[in-house]
This record gives sequence, structure tokens and C-alpha cells, in this order.
Amino acid sequence: MKSDLECIPCFLHQAAQAARHGGVDAARQETLLREVLRRLAGADLSVPPPCTAHEIYRLVKDASGGGDPYREVKQRFNRFVLGRLDALRRRVENAKDPFDAAVRVSIAGNLIDFGLNAAVKESDLDGAIEAALASPLAVDHVARLKEAVGSAKRILYLGDNAGEIVLDRLLVERLPRERVTFVVRGAPILNDALREDAEAAGLPALVEVIDNGSDAPGTILERCSPDFQCRFAGADLVIAKGQGNYETLDVITEKRIVFLLKVKCAVLARSMGVPLGSLVVKENR
Repeated sequence: MKSDLECIPCFLHQAAQAARHGGVDAARQETLLREVLRRLAGADLSVPPPCTAHEIYRLVKDASGGGDPYREVKQRFNRFVLGRLDALRRRVENAKDPFDAAVRVSIAGNLIDFGLNAAVKESDLDGAIEAALASPLAVDHVARLKEAVGSAKRILYLGDNAGEIVLDRLLVERLPRERVTFVVRGAPILNDALREDAEAAGLPALVEVIDNGSDAPGTILERCSPDFQCRFAGADLVIAKGQGNYETLDVITEKRIVFLLKVKCAVLARSMGVPLGSLVVKENR
């Protein structure tokens, strides 16, 4: 997906939010944001938004001294969702269509995105789950996903955010686990899930977990590790969570990909032809 002129002020806003969260003082924030503005002046709008965001967040990371400034908030959301996991599992199991319910609950977790909504709170998640279970999907390719799962020999599941990754477990539990590899980011970026978040969610006890070798807020294949690129090339089915993964992989047609996401920006909503805030399960074919 190409970037849009509207992405430029969004990149700047996200940089300011991330700098504040990373503890960058006011003087350094001004220097940082002026550098971000210089970079954005020459930004290539023909590339997906996460490509530019990746460069911007690296500037923020350098200004904040590196590390993982979102680690505490990620751990907090992981704990919060884990406390609700058993009750949600019962709801999924008792649903008329447990697979569909697991998909919907998984997508509801895509709300936990500190790149586009730094104000999200734990209490917002309960309402998001209820809405996901009750509302129609704007794009409903759940049946295609179920069929693809049944025929695929190698399934690559691309995770997105911490907290959300716990809800992904409910869907993973309904997949043929011996054929599934779950993927997290290779290094800290915003509140995106890392290996330690997958471990907190209990995913390594269910399926193989790997990282993609990248700290981009999406899956930019050429910036991922050779091992991940090999895994991606060999997968029969890719399940891709979140907006960043959609924005970076939507042009790929030679591989079967099913995207699961909440549409959180107007640019993406227009691109997909759905209302802002929609829940989407979309196959790339």
C-alpha cells in the first residue's frame, strides 16, 4: 500500500508521542522533531507507510537512548489480557461458530496499538471484544481462512502487538499447531510483540515461535532476516495481524495471505473501501 499526503502529519504526531513516551526531554524533542520534519520533506510516498515510520522511529529510539521504552506497558497489557483469557476461551468454545469467534476476539485485540492510539486503556478492550463478537465484519473472508487453514502444510502467523498476542492464542489453539509458526518482531518498536511477549502469552508451549529479525512496524521483507525470508517463501498460508502487516504485504499476490485487522486510519479505510473502525478478515486473492 502506498503512503498518502495525510501520512506526513501522522508520522510527525507519532514521533512526538513516541518521544514523550521514551522520556526525551523538551529540548531534545524539538531537535528530534525538526530532524523528522526534514526527513519527511523528502519522504517517498510511493512506499508503504511502515517504511517511512521505520526510519522515523529509529530517530526516536536514538534520541531516547535505545532500549524498550514500551516494555512496562506491554507487560501490563499482557497481564491484563491473560487475566481474561480463561473466560474468553469459554465464550469462544460456547459460540455457535468457535472458529469465527476466535478470529473476532483476535481482531479485537488489534485495538492495542500505541502507534496510532497512545491513549488506549485496558478498559477499552472489553468493549472492543463485545463489539467484535456482535458486529458484522466489513470484509468477511473467515470461510476462506478456515478453508486455507485446512489445506495448508506450513502456516506462518504474523503477530502484531503485545496484549493482542494473548488473544491470538485463542485462534492459534484452533489451528493445526504442528503446522504453525508464530512470528514476532526482532527488536523493540512501539508496543509490538517480541519473543518475551510470546512467552508471557504461553505461545511457545503451543507452536514454534520465531522473530523476523526486524524492528519495522510491519513486515518489510527486504529488512527481515534471511531465515524469516526463507520461512515466508516456504509458507503455504500467511495469517497477518494488524494494519502495519497489511500495509507492507497487501501487494503480494503470489502467496496466499489472509489479513486480520481493525482499520484505524482514514487513509487505509479509503484504500480498502470500508468505514473507519471496521473489522476486516481479507484474503489477498
